[in-house]
Amino acid sequence: MSDTMMRRTIIVLLIACVGASDARGRQTGPQARFARARQNGRDFDRGAAAMRKVLKAWLAEADRGTFLIPDRLSGGPGWRPGERIYTPHNSGADLYSYLILTASLTDPAIYNRRMIEMLRNEIRYTTTTDAVPGSLDLITRRRGEPRVFDAAEYAKDGLVAVTELLGRTPWYYRMVDMTVDMMHRAPVITRFGNIPGDDAETNGDALQVLVRLAGMTGDKRFLEWAERIGDAYVDEVLPGNNGLPDHKWDFEKHTGTGRLRLRDHGNEIIVGLALLFAIEQYHQTERARRYRPVLANMFDRILESANADGMFHNIIDTRTLKPRRVALVDNWGYIYGAAYAFYQSTGETKYRDAVIGALKTLPKYRDHNWQRGQADGLADSIESAFYLVAREPVPEALEWIESQVRRMTAMQKPSGFVDRWYNDGNFNRTLLLYILYKSQGCRPDRWVKGLRVGAVREGDRLYLNVAAVGRATRLRGKIKFDFARHRRVMGFDKNYVRLNEFPEWYTVDENTLYRVSAASKRSERILLGSELIAGIALRPGDWVIEPVGRSQLGR
Repeated sequence: MSDTMMRRTIIVLLIACVGASDARGRQTGPQARFARARQNGRDFDRGAAAMRKVLKAWLAEADRGTFLIPDRLSGGPGWRPGERIYTPHNSGADLYSYLILTASLTDPAIYNRRMIEMLRNEIRYTTTTDAVPGSLDLITRRRGEPRVFDAAEYAKDGLVAVTELLGRTPWYYRMVDMTVDMMHRAPVITRFGNIPGDDAETNGDALQVLVRLAGMTGDKRFLEWAERIGDAYVDEVLPGNNGLPDHKWDFEKHTGTGRLRLRDHGNEIIVGLALLFAIEQYHQTERARRYRPVLANMFDRILESANADGMFHNIIDTRTLKPRRVALVDNWGYIYGAAYAFYQSTGETKYRDAVIGALKTLPKYRDHNWQRGQADGLADSIESAFYLVAREPVPEALEWIESQVRRMTAMQKPSGFVDRWYNDGNFNRTLLLYILYKSQGCRPDRWVKGLRVGAVREGDRLYLNVAAVGRATRLRGKIKFDFARHRRVMGFDKNYVRLNEFPEWYTVDENTLYRVSAASKRSERILLGSELIAGIALRPGDWVIEPVGRSQLGR
Protein backbone atom coordinates (compact mmCIF):
# COMPACT_ATOMS: atom_id res chain seq x y z
CA MET A 1 0.00 0.00 0.00
CA SER A 2 1.36 3.43 -0.95
CA ASP A 3 1.87 6.20 1.63
CA THR A 4 -1.00 8.17 0.05
CA MET A 5 -3.40 5.22 0.29
CA MET A 6 -2.27 4.58 3.87
CA ARG A 7 -3.04 8.18 4.86
CA ARG A 8 -6.49 7.98 3.23
CA THR A 9 -7.23 4.72 5.04
CA ILE A 10 -6.23 6.24 8.39
CA ILE A 11 -8.49 9.27 7.74
CA VAL A 12 -11.44 7.02 6.89
CA LEU A 13 -10.90 4.99 10.07
CA LEU A 14 -10.68 8.15 12.18
CA ILE A 15 -13.95 9.43 10.70
CA ALA A 16 -15.60 6.07 11.44
CA CYS A 17 -14.42 6.15 15.05
CA VAL A 18 -14.99 9.82 15.83
CA GLY A 19 -17.97 10.36 13.55
CA ALA A 20 -18.91 12.55 10.67
CA SER A 21 -20.49 15.96 11.11
CA ASP A 22 -24.14 16.79 10.51
CA ALA A 23 -25.40 19.82 8.59
CA ARG A 24 -24.92 22.01 11.67
CA GLY A 25 -21.31 20.95 12.23
CA ARG A 26 -21.94 18.64 15.19
CA GLN A 27 -20.10 15.34 15.41
CA THR A 28 -22.49 12.44 14.80
CA GLY A 29 -20.43 9.27 15.34
CA PRO A 30 -20.89 6.92 18.32
CA GLN A 31 -18.34 8.69 20.53
CA ALA A 32 -19.95 12.05 19.83
CA ARG A 33 -23.36 10.62 20.66
CA PHE A 34 -22.09 9.24 23.95
CA ALA A 35 -20.53 12.61 24.73
CA ARG A 36 -23.95 14.23 24.21
CA ALA A 37 -25.55 11.50 26.32
CA ARG A 38 -23.13 12.24 29.16
CA GLN A 39 -24.01 15.93 29.02
CA ASN A 40 -27.69 15.02 29.01
CA GLY A 41 -27.06 12.89 32.09
CA ARG A 42 -25.58 15.89 33.90
CA ASP A 43 -28.66 17.92 32.97
CA PHE A 44 -30.87 15.06 34.24
CA ASP A 45 -29.07 15.05 37.57
CA ARG A 46 -29.32 18.82 38.04
CA GLY A 47 -32.99 18.87 37.10
CA ALA A 48 -33.88 16.02 39.46
CA ALA A 49 -32.00 17.77 42.29
CA ALA A 50 -33.99 20.97 41.76
CA MET A 51 -37.26 18.99 41.74
CA ARG A 52 -36.36 17.26 44.98
CA LYS A 53 -35.63 20.61 46.65
CA VAL A 54 -39.18 21.72 45.80
CA LEU A 55 -40.57 18.46 47.20
CA LYS A 56 -38.70 18.76 50.51
CA ALA A 57 -39.51 22.46 50.92
CA TRP A 58 -43.24 21.96 50.51
CA LEU A 59 -43.49 18.79 52.59
CA ALA A 60 -41.93 20.74 55.46
CA GLU A 61 -44.87 23.19 55.23
CA ALA A 62 -47.59 20.53 55.15
CA ASP A 63 -50.33 20.58 57.77
CA ARG A 64 -49.26 18.46 60.76
CA GLY A 65 -52.61 16.77 61.24
CA THR A 66 -53.62 15.98 57.66
CA PHE A 67 -50.31 16.25 55.74
CA LEU A 68 -52.22 18.35 53.18
CA ILE A 69 -50.44 21.35 51.69
CA PRO A 70 -51.82 24.90 51.72
CA ASP A 71 -52.29 26.79 48.47
CA ARG A 72 -49.99 29.65 49.47
CA LEU A 73 -47.32 30.50 51.97
CA SER A 74 -46.30 33.86 53.41
CA GLY A 75 -44.77 36.01 50.73
CA GLY A 76 -46.36 34.06 47.90
CA PRO A 77 -48.74 35.60 45.32
CA GLY A 78 -52.20 36.17 46.79
CA TRP A 79 -51.24 35.11 50.34
CA ARG A 80 -53.27 36.65 53.16
CA PRO A 81 -52.11 36.61 56.80
CA GLY A 82 -53.73 33.93 58.91
CA GLU A 83 -54.95 31.89 55.92
CA ARG A 84 -54.00 28.25 55.32
CA ILE A 85 -56.37 26.56 52.88
CA TYR A 86 -56.06 23.39 50.84
CA THR A 87 -58.09 23.41 47.63
CA PRO A 88 -58.36 20.48 45.20
CA HIS A 89 -58.26 22.75 42.14
CA ASN A 90 -55.05 24.52 43.23
CA SER A 91 -52.97 22.54 45.72
CA GLY A 92 -54.34 19.21 44.54
CA ALA A 93 -54.13 19.82 40.82
CA ASP A 94 -50.97 21.88 40.47
CA LEU A 95 -48.79 21.01 43.45
CA TYR A 96 -49.64 17.71 45.14
CA SER A 97 -49.88 15.79 41.87
CA TYR A 98 -46.40 16.84 40.74
CA LEU A 99 -44.97 16.13 44.17
CA ILE A 100 -46.32 12.59 43.69
CA LEU A 101 -44.39 12.30 40.44
CA THR A 102 -41.28 13.85 41.98
CA ALA A 103 -41.37 11.42 44.90
CA SER A 104 -41.87 8.44 42.57
CA LEU A 105 -38.53 9.30 40.94
CA THR A 106 -36.47 10.72 43.79
CA ASP A 107 -37.75 9.04 46.96
CA PRO A 108 -39.85 5.84 46.72
CA ALA A 109 -40.27 5.79 50.50
CA ILE A 110 -42.02 9.18 50.44
CA TYR A 111 -44.03 8.07 47.41
CA ASN A 112 -45.24 4.86 49.06
CA ARG A 113 -45.91 6.32 52.51
CA ARG A 114 -46.31 10.09 52.71
CA MET A 115 -48.01 10.55 49.33
CA ILE A 116 -50.47 7.73 50.00
CA GLU A 117 -51.20 9.15 53.45
CA MET A 118 -51.94 12.48 51.81
CA LEU A 119 -54.37 10.74 49.46
CA ARG A 120 -56.12 9.06 52.40
CA ASN A 121 -56.55 12.40 54.13
CA GLU A 122 -57.52 14.23 50.97
CA ILE A 123 -60.42 11.77 50.62
CA ARG A 124 -61.16 11.79 54.35
CA TYR A 125 -61.27 15.56 54.81
CA THR A 126 -62.47 16.95 51.48
CA THR A 127 -65.34 14.61 50.51
CA THR A 128 -68.71 13.86 52.06
CA THR A 129 -71.50 11.92 50.34
CA ASP A 130 -69.64 11.19 47.11
CA ALA A 131 -66.18 11.63 45.58
CA VAL A 132 -66.56 15.27 44.52
CA PRO A 133 -64.19 17.26 46.78
CA GLY A 134 -64.35 20.61 48.50
CA SER A 135 -61.69 22.80 50.06
CA LEU A 136 -60.34 22.39 53.60
CA ASP A 137 -59.42 25.21 55.98
CA LEU A 138 -56.29 23.79 57.62
CA ILE A 139 -56.73 26.01 60.69
CA THR A 140 -60.43 25.58 61.52
CA ARG A 141 -60.81 22.16 59.81
CA ARG A 142 -63.93 23.55 58.14
CA ARG A 143 -64.73 21.81 54.86
CA GLY A 144 -65.98 23.79 51.91
CA GLU A 145 -68.90 22.82 49.72
CA PRO A 146 -68.11 20.16 47.11
CA ARG A 147 -67.73 21.74 43.68
CA VAL A 148 -67.88 20.17 40.24
CA PHE A 149 -65.18 22.59 39.07
CA ASP A 150 -62.81 21.40 41.80
CA ALA A 151 -63.24 17.80 40.65
CA ALA A 152 -62.76 18.68 36.97
CA GLU A 153 -59.61 20.73 37.60
CA TYR A 154 -58.07 18.28 40.08
CA ALA A 155 -58.61 15.44 37.62
CA LYS A 156 -57.44 17.19 34.43
CA ASP A 157 -54.45 19.15 35.71
CA GLY A 158 -53.31 16.69 38.35
CA LEU A 159 -54.52 13.11 38.34
CA VAL A 160 -54.43 12.84 34.54
CA ALA A 161 -50.71 13.71 34.60
CA VAL A 162 -50.00 11.12 37.30
CA THR A 163 -51.88 8.52 35.28
CA GLU A 164 -50.22 9.46 31.98
CA LEU A 165 -46.81 8.60 33.46
CA LEU A 166 -47.45 6.02 36.17
CA GLY A 167 -50.59 4.23 34.93
CA ARG A 168 -53.17 2.66 37.26
CA THR A 169 -52.07 3.85 40.67
CA PRO A 170 -54.42 4.67 43.57
CA TRP A 171 -54.71 8.17 42.07
CA TYR A 172 -56.17 6.71 38.89
CA TYR A 173 -59.05 5.17 40.85
CA ARG A 174 -59.55 8.43 42.71
CA MET A 175 -59.89 10.14 39.32
CA VAL A 176 -62.37 7.57 37.98
CA ASP A 177 -64.81 7.79 40.88
CA MET A 178 -64.47 11.56 41.17
CA THR A 179 -65.28 11.93 37.46
CA VAL A 180 -68.32 9.66 37.65
CA ASP A 181 -69.74 11.59 40.59
CA MET A 182 -68.88 14.89 38.91
CA MET A 183 -71.00 13.90 35.91
CA HIS A 184 -73.85 12.73 38.14
CA ARG A 185 -73.79 16.18 39.73
CA ALA A 186 -73.44 18.06 36.42
CA PRO A 187 -75.64 21.11 37.10
CA VAL A 188 -76.00 22.90 33.75
CA ILE A 189 -79.10 21.91 31.79
CA THR A 190 -78.80 21.83 28.01
CA ARG A 191 -80.87 20.27 25.24
CA PHE A 192 -78.08 17.70 24.93
CA GLY A 193 -78.24 16.68 28.58
CA ASN A 194 -76.64 18.04 31.75
CA ILE A 195 -73.01 19.15 31.51
CA PRO A 196 -70.54 20.22 34.23
CA GLY A 197 -70.48 23.98 33.61
CA ASP A 198 -71.43 26.98 31.55
CA ASP A 199 -67.79 27.95 31.00
CA ALA A 200 -65.08 26.73 28.64
CA GLU A 201 -62.68 25.78 31.43
CA THR A 202 -64.92 23.46 33.44
CA ASN A 203 -66.35 21.76 30.36
CA GLY A 204 -62.92 21.52 28.73
CA ASP A 205 -61.39 20.00 31.86
CA ALA A 206 -64.16 17.42 32.07
CA LEU A 207 -63.98 16.62 28.36
CA GLN A 208 -60.24 15.95 28.46
CA VAL A 209 -60.66 13.56 31.38
CA LEU A 210 -63.72 11.80 29.94
CA VAL A 211 -62.04 11.05 26.61
CA ARG A 212 -59.07 9.50 28.39
CA LEU A 213 -61.25 7.42 30.68
CA ALA A 214 -63.32 6.24 27.72
CA GLY A 215 -60.16 4.74 26.23
CA MET A 216 -58.76 3.43 29.50
CA THR A 217 -61.89 1.77 30.85
CA GLY A 218 -64.05 0.82 27.89
CA ASP A 219 -66.97 2.11 30.00
CA LYS A 220 -69.46 3.60 27.51
CA ARG A 221 -70.67 6.16 30.03
CA PHE A 222 -67.47 8.17 29.71
CA LEU A 223 -67.76 8.49 25.93
CA GLU A 224 -71.47 9.31 26.15
CA TRP A 225 -70.76 12.06 28.67
CA ALA A 226 -67.94 13.38 26.50
CA GLU A 227 -70.22 13.42 23.45
CA ARG A 228 -72.81 15.34 25.44
CA ILE A 229 -70.29 18.14 26.00
CA GLY A 230 -69.00 17.88 22.45
CA ASP A 231 -72.50 18.19 20.97
CA ALA A 232 -73.26 21.19 23.16
CA TYR A 233 -70.29 23.05 21.71
CA VAL A 234 -70.32 21.80 18.11
CA ASP A 235 -74.08 22.11 17.65
CA GLU A 236 -74.80 25.20 19.75
CA VAL A 237 -71.90 27.24 21.12
CA LEU A 238 -69.63 27.35 18.07
CA PRO A 239 -72.40 28.06 15.49
CA GLY A 240 -73.86 30.70 17.80
CA ASN A 241 -70.53 32.38 18.59
CA ASN A 242 -68.86 33.11 15.26
CA GLY A 243 -67.40 29.62 15.00
CA LEU A 244 -65.50 29.81 18.30
CA PRO A 245 -66.04 28.66 21.88
CA ASP A 246 -67.17 31.31 24.32
CA HIS A 247 -65.60 32.03 27.67
CA LYS A 248 -69.05 31.61 29.25
CA TRP A 249 -72.25 30.51 27.54
CA ASP A 250 -75.85 30.76 28.74
CA PHE A 251 -77.48 27.51 27.59
CA GLU A 252 -80.92 28.79 28.54
CA LYS A 253 -80.72 32.06 26.60
CA HIS A 254 -78.33 30.62 23.99
CA THR A 255 -75.99 33.60 24.17
CA GLY A 256 -72.45 34.23 25.35
CA THR A 257 -69.97 36.96 26.12
CA GLY A 258 -68.43 37.21 22.65
CA ARG A 259 -65.04 36.59 24.23
CA LEU A 260 -62.66 33.65 23.96
CA ARG A 261 -59.87 33.24 26.47
CA LEU A 262 -57.04 31.53 24.58
CA ARG A 263 -54.80 31.07 27.60
CA ASP A 264 -55.48 28.54 30.33
CA HIS A 265 -58.78 28.97 32.17
CA GLY A 266 -60.40 29.08 28.75
CA ASN A 267 -58.49 27.10 26.13
CA GLU A 268 -59.26 23.76 27.80
CA ILE A 269 -62.36 23.23 25.65
CA ILE A 270 -60.27 23.52 22.46
CA VAL A 271 -57.98 20.70 23.63
CA GLY A 272 -60.94 18.59 24.72
CA LEU A 273 -62.80 18.94 21.43
CA ALA A 274 -59.70 17.93 19.47
CA LEU A 275 -59.27 14.77 21.56
CA LEU A 276 -62.94 13.84 21.29
CA PHE A 277 -62.83 14.32 17.53
CA ALA A 278 -59.75 12.08 17.31
CA ILE A 279 -61.69 9.23 18.94
CA GLU A 280 -64.75 9.78 16.78
CA GLN A 281 -62.60 9.97 13.65
CA TYR A 282 -60.83 6.73 14.51
CA HIS A 283 -64.19 4.97 14.76
CA GLN A 284 -65.51 6.77 11.65
CA THR A 285 -68.69 7.85 13.43
CA GLU A 286 -71.42 10.15 12.23
CA ARG A 287 -70.21 12.67 14.81
CA ALA A 288 -66.77 12.72 13.19
CA ARG A 289 -68.33 13.74 9.87
CA ARG A 290 -70.45 16.37 11.59
CA TYR A 291 -67.71 17.72 13.84
CA ARG A 292 -64.94 17.97 11.25
CA PRO A 293 -65.98 21.11 9.30
CA VAL A 294 -67.02 22.90 12.49
CA LEU A 295 -63.71 22.21 14.23
CA ALA A 296 -61.71 23.02 11.10
CA ASN A 297 -63.38 26.42 11.01
CA MET A 298 -62.66 26.87 14.72
CA PHE A 299 -58.95 26.15 14.26
CA ASP A 300 -58.74 28.32 11.14
CA ARG A 301 -60.19 31.31 12.97
CA ILE A 302 -58.00 30.79 16.03
CA LEU A 303 -54.88 30.62 13.87
CA GLU A 304 -56.03 33.74 12.04
CA SER A 305 -56.09 35.61 15.37
CA ALA A 306 -52.38 34.97 16.05
CA ASN A 307 -49.72 37.63 15.65
CA ALA A 308 -47.14 37.54 12.85
CA ASP A 309 -45.01 35.04 14.79
CA GLY A 310 -47.92 32.70 15.43
CA MET A 311 -48.35 33.67 19.08
CA PHE A 312 -51.83 34.10 20.52
CA HIS A 313 -53.36 36.90 22.57
CA ASN A 314 -54.87 36.13 25.97
CA ILE A 315 -58.44 37.13 25.12
CA ILE A 316 -59.93 37.80 21.69
CA ASP A 317 -63.24 39.09 20.37
CA THR A 318 -64.97 36.16 18.71
CA ARG A 319 -66.43 38.32 15.93
CA THR A 320 -63.47 40.50 14.96
CA LEU A 321 -60.65 38.22 16.25
CA LYS A 322 -59.01 41.33 17.68
CA PRO A 323 -57.33 41.04 21.07
CA ARG A 324 -59.20 42.31 24.09
CA ARG A 325 -55.99 41.84 26.04
CA VAL A 326 -52.73 42.39 24.20
CA ALA A 327 -50.66 40.13 26.49
CA LEU A 328 -49.51 36.91 24.84
CA VAL A 329 -50.63 33.43 25.86
CA ASP A 330 -47.92 31.62 27.82
CA ASN A 331 -49.43 28.19 27.19
CA TRP A 332 -49.64 28.69 23.43
CA GLY A 333 -48.65 25.06 22.87
CA TYR A 334 -51.94 23.82 24.32
CA ILE A 335 -53.73 25.34 21.34
CA TYR A 336 -51.11 24.26 18.84
CA GLY A 337 -51.15 20.79 20.37
CA ALA A 338 -54.89 20.60 19.75
CA ALA A 339 -54.38 21.77 16.17
CA TYR A 340 -51.67 19.15 15.71
CA ALA A 341 -53.97 16.43 17.08
CA PHE A 342 -56.52 17.59 14.50
CA TYR A 343 -53.83 17.15 11.84
CA GLN A 344 -53.04 13.67 13.22
CA SER A 345 -56.72 12.77 12.84
CA THR A 346 -57.40 14.34 9.44
CA GLY A 347 -54.06 14.57 7.66
CA GLU A 348 -54.65 18.28 6.93
CA THR A 349 -51.05 19.47 6.77
CA LYS A 350 -51.77 23.17 7.15
CA TYR A 351 -52.17 22.60 10.89
CA ARG A 352 -48.81 20.84 11.10
CA ASP A 353 -47.28 23.66 9.08
CA ALA A 354 -48.68 26.20 11.54
CA VAL A 355 -47.05 24.33 14.43
CA ILE A 356 -43.67 24.17 12.73
CA GLY A 357 -43.88 27.87 11.86
CA ALA A 358 -44.55 28.84 15.48
CA LEU A 359 -41.70 26.66 16.75
CA LYS A 360 -39.26 28.31 14.35
CA THR A 361 -40.08 31.77 15.69
CA LEU A 362 -39.33 30.91 19.35
CA PRO A 363 -35.82 32.44 19.38
CA LYS A 364 -37.54 35.85 19.15
CA TYR A 365 -39.12 35.10 22.54
CA ARG A 366 -35.95 34.20 24.43
CA ASP A 367 -36.43 37.05 26.91
CA HIS A 368 -40.20 37.38 26.86
CA ASN A 369 -41.88 37.89 30.25
CA TRP A 370 -44.70 35.38 30.06
CA GLN A 371 -47.42 35.99 32.66
CA ARG A 372 -45.79 39.19 33.93
CA GLY A 373 -42.48 37.45 34.50
CA GLN A 374 -43.74 34.76 36.89
CA ALA A 375 -41.96 31.41 36.90
CA ASP A 376 -45.30 29.71 36.24
CA GLY A 377 -45.73 31.52 32.93
CA LEU A 378 -42.25 30.56 31.77
CA ALA A 379 -42.81 26.96 32.90
CA ASP A 380 -46.05 26.77 30.89
CA SER A 381 -44.34 28.17 27.80
CA ILE A 382 -41.55 25.58 27.99
CA GLU A 383 -44.17 22.89 28.58
CA SER A 384 -45.95 24.10 25.45
CA ALA A 385 -42.84 23.60 23.36
CA PHE A 386 -42.18 20.09 24.68
CA TYR A 387 -45.51 18.72 23.50
CA LEU A 388 -44.71 19.88 19.99
CA VAL A 389 -40.97 19.19 19.61
CA ALA A 390 -41.64 15.60 20.62
CA ARG A 391 -43.40 15.33 17.25
CA GLU A 392 -41.55 18.02 15.28
CA PRO A 393 -37.96 18.41 16.58
CA VAL A 394 -37.39 21.89 15.17
CA PRO A 395 -33.77 22.89 16.02
CA GLU A 396 -34.68 26.49 16.85
CA ALA A 397 -37.24 25.29 19.38
CA LEU A 398 -34.88 22.78 20.99
CA GLU A 399 -32.24 25.46 21.47
CA TRP A 400 -34.88 27.83 22.86
CA ILE A 401 -35.94 25.18 25.38
CA GLU A 402 -32.37 24.86 26.67
CA SER A 403 -32.04 28.60 27.21
CA GLN A 404 -35.43 28.90 28.89
CA VAL A 405 -34.90 25.96 31.24
CA ARG A 406 -31.72 27.66 32.46
CA ARG A 407 -33.70 30.85 32.91
CA MET A 408 -36.46 29.04 34.83
CA THR A 409 -34.19 27.07 37.15
CA ALA A 410 -32.39 30.30 38.07
CA MET A 411 -35.68 31.44 39.65
CA GLN A 412 -35.52 28.75 42.34
CA LYS A 413 -34.50 30.07 45.72
CA PRO A 414 -31.89 28.39 47.98
CA SER A 415 -34.77 27.24 50.21
CA GLY A 416 -36.14 25.12 47.39
CA PHE A 417 -39.23 27.28 46.86
CA VAL A 418 -39.85 29.10 43.63
CA ASP A 419 -42.74 31.53 44.28
CA ARG A 420 -44.20 29.99 47.49
CA TRP A 421 -47.59 29.15 46.00
CA TYR A 422 -49.22 26.11 44.45
CA ASN A 423 -47.83 26.84 40.98
CA ASP A 424 -44.41 25.81 42.25
CA GLY A 425 -45.68 22.39 41.19
CA ASN A 426 -45.59 23.51 37.57
CA PHE A 427 -41.87 24.19 37.96
CA ASN A 428 -41.46 20.49 38.81
CA ARG A 429 -43.76 19.43 35.98
CA THR A 430 -41.67 21.27 33.41
CA LEU A 431 -38.39 20.01 34.84
CA LEU A 432 -39.76 16.47 34.68
CA LEU A 433 -40.61 17.00 31.02
CA TYR A 434 -37.05 18.26 30.52
CA ILE A 435 -35.16 15.48 32.25
CA LEU A 436 -37.22 12.75 30.58
CA TYR A 437 -36.29 14.36 27.27
CA LYS A 438 -32.65 14.28 28.36
CA SER A 439 -32.87 10.58 29.21
CA GLN A 440 -35.20 9.77 26.27
CA GLY A 441 -37.72 8.42 28.78
CA CYS A 442 -35.31 6.18 30.72
CA ARG A 443 -35.75 6.43 34.49
CA PRO A 444 -33.86 5.03 37.45
CA ASP A 445 -36.10 3.23 39.90
CA ARG A 446 -34.62 5.62 42.44
CA TRP A 447 -32.62 8.73 41.72
CA VAL A 448 -30.13 10.11 44.24
CA LYS A 449 -27.92 13.13 43.77
CA GLY A 450 -25.04 12.25 41.51
CA LEU A 451 -26.92 9.63 39.47
CA ARG A 452 -26.83 10.71 35.85
CA VAL A 453 -28.96 9.13 33.14
CA GLY A 454 -28.58 10.62 29.69
CA ALA A 455 -29.41 9.34 26.23
CA VAL A 456 -29.37 10.18 22.55
CA ARG A 457 -31.59 8.45 20.03
CA GLU A 458 -30.59 7.71 16.44
CA GLY A 459 -33.36 5.88 14.60
CA ASP A 460 -34.13 2.61 16.42
CA ARG A 461 -30.89 2.76 18.39
CA LEU A 462 -30.43 4.39 21.79
CA TYR A 463 -27.05 5.57 23.06
CA LEU A 464 -27.38 5.57 26.85
CA ASN A 465 -24.93 6.75 29.46
CA VAL A 466 -25.30 5.89 33.14
CA ALA A 467 -22.91 7.63 35.52
CA ALA A 468 -22.67 7.91 39.29
CA VAL A 469 -20.70 10.33 41.43
CA GLY A 470 -20.66 10.93 45.18
CA ARG A 471 -23.04 8.81 47.22
CA ALA A 472 -24.76 7.68 44.02
CA THR A 473 -21.84 5.27 43.55
CA ARG A 474 -23.29 3.18 46.41
CA LEU A 475 -26.71 2.91 44.76
CA ARG A 476 -27.66 -0.42 43.22
CA GLY A 477 -30.81 0.10 41.24
CA LYS A 478 -32.38 -0.46 37.86
CA ILE A 479 -33.07 1.64 34.78
CA LYS A 480 -36.62 1.50 33.43
CA PHE A 481 -37.37 2.11 29.77
CA ASP A 482 -40.42 3.84 28.35
CA PHE A 483 -43.12 2.25 26.21
CA ALA A 484 -46.11 3.24 24.09
CA ARG A 485 -48.13 4.62 26.99
CA HIS A 486 -50.61 6.31 24.65
CA ARG A 487 -51.67 2.83 23.52
CA ARG A 488 -50.95 0.58 26.49
CA VAL A 489 -52.14 2.94 29.22
CA MET A 490 -54.43 5.51 27.64
CA GLY A 491 -56.05 3.35 24.96
CA PHE A 492 -55.46 5.74 22.03
CA ASP A 493 -54.82 4.46 18.52
CA LYS A 494 -52.26 7.23 17.89
CA ASN A 495 -49.98 9.26 20.09
CA TYR A 496 -52.15 12.37 19.88
CA VAL A 497 -50.76 15.56 21.34
CA ARG A 498 -52.64 16.13 24.57
CA LEU A 499 -52.36 18.39 27.58
CA ASN A 500 -50.67 17.00 30.70
CA GLU A 501 -48.98 14.16 28.84
CA PHE A 502 -45.35 13.16 29.12
CA PRO A 503 -44.01 12.73 25.59
CA GLU A 504 -42.75 9.35 24.49
CA TRP A 505 -39.14 9.69 23.30
CA TYR A 506 -37.50 6.26 22.97
CA THR A 507 -40.05 3.52 23.52
CA VAL A 508 -39.59 -0.23 23.55
CA ASP A 509 -42.18 -2.78 22.48
CA GLU A 510 -43.03 -5.43 25.03
CA ASN A 511 -42.77 -8.35 22.58
CA THR A 512 -39.67 -7.25 20.68
CA LEU A 513 -36.17 -8.51 21.46
CA TYR A 514 -33.48 -5.92 22.17
CA ARG A 515 -29.72 -6.13 22.26
CA VAL A 516 -28.31 -4.34 25.29
CA SER A 517 -24.58 -4.04 24.85
CA ALA A 518 -21.81 -2.15 26.58
CA ALA A 519 -19.95 0.19 24.25
CA SER A 520 -16.80 -1.69 25.22
CA LYS A 521 -18.43 -4.87 23.80
CA ARG A 522 -17.53 -6.67 27.01
CA SER A 523 -21.17 -7.24 27.90
CA GLU A 524 -24.17 -8.09 25.75
CA ARG A 525 -27.65 -9.36 26.56
CA ILE A 526 -30.74 -10.11 24.50
CA LEU A 527 -33.85 -9.05 26.44
CA LEU A 528 -37.52 -8.56 25.84
CA GLY A 529 -38.93 -5.05 25.77
CA SER A 530 -41.12 -6.04 28.69
CA GLU A 531 -37.97 -6.72 30.73
CA LEU A 532 -36.59 -3.29 29.85
CA ILE A 533 -39.87 -1.66 30.89
CA ALA A 534 -39.77 -3.45 34.27
CA GLY A 535 -36.19 -2.27 34.72
CA ILE A 536 -32.73 -3.78 34.29
CA ALA A 537 -29.50 -3.34 36.22
CA LEU A 538 -26.92 -1.36 34.25
CA ARG A 539 -23.53 -0.57 35.69
CA PRO A 540 -22.12 2.92 35.01
CA GLY A 541 -20.87 3.33 31.47
CA ASP A 542 -21.97 3.68 27.86
CA TRP A 543 -24.67 1.37 26.52
CA VAL A 544 -26.30 0.74 23.17
CA ILE A 545 -29.89 -0.53 22.99
CA GLU A 546 -31.33 -1.67 19.66
CA PRO A 547 -34.09 -4.04 18.48
CA VAL A 548 -33.01 -7.38 17.03
CA GLY A 549 -36.35 -9.02 16.20
CA ARG A 550 -39.67 -10.14 17.56
CA SER A 551 -40.07 -12.74 20.26
CA GLN A 552 -41.24 -16.15 19.04
CA LEU A 553 -42.55 -17.13 22.47
CA GLY A 554 -45.89 -18.82 22.30
CA ARG A 555 -45.70 -19.49 18.56
